[in-house]
Amino acid sequence: MEGGLVFIGDLDLTTRKVLKWLMERKPIKDIVEWANAFSLWPVHLMTSCCGVEMGAAYAPRFDLERYGSLPFVSPRQTNLIIIEGTLTRKMARVARITWEQMVDPKFVIAMGACAIDGGLFWNSYNVVRANEVIPVDIYIPGCPPRPEALARAILMLQQRIKSRGITRHDLELIEKNLKLEKVEFARK
Repeated sequence: MEGGLVFIGDLDLTTRKVLKWLMERKPIKDIVEWANAFSLWPVHLMTSCCGVEMGAAYAPRFDLERYGSLPFVSPRQTNLIIIEGTLTRKMARVARITWEQMVDPKFVIAMGACAIDGGLFWNSYNVVRANEVIPVDIYIPGCPPRPEALARAILMLQQRIKSRGITRHDLELIEKNLKLEKVEFARK
């Protein structure tokens, strides 16, 4: 065994450190961000009339699949939620559970006036804004927004992933707000 090389230590720990070091290097980081930007798979969570516009956006005329976005059924294989329209308290729970089941990095697009601020139902007891439940990355105004607006939002999200990377700073803000709401609710 003359001239041989022997490594002593925890192989799993060393492998994790090497992978982390490789992922932080510029070429590999760019490749990972490019792959994430062009593999946005939205989960089907149609809650209102904006779902028809989303269906039209993925139809042959607009064909959002050419941008690397492919609608998928299971939340565990998706990384994008498009909240289309009115989000009631009951559906807000479903949206939050779906968001928690998605793989990281995960992204959210709020589509339509109802998802952004309640729209026609702004004074209803049962309507929740999307940004109160999950962190929203892109907002699409309109009632209902056109399929071109959804295509532009997908492209904007891809540009954001390429420029900023795949970090999520708004998670801490959401968790902080949830803790504050629990404290305020406990005081009442």
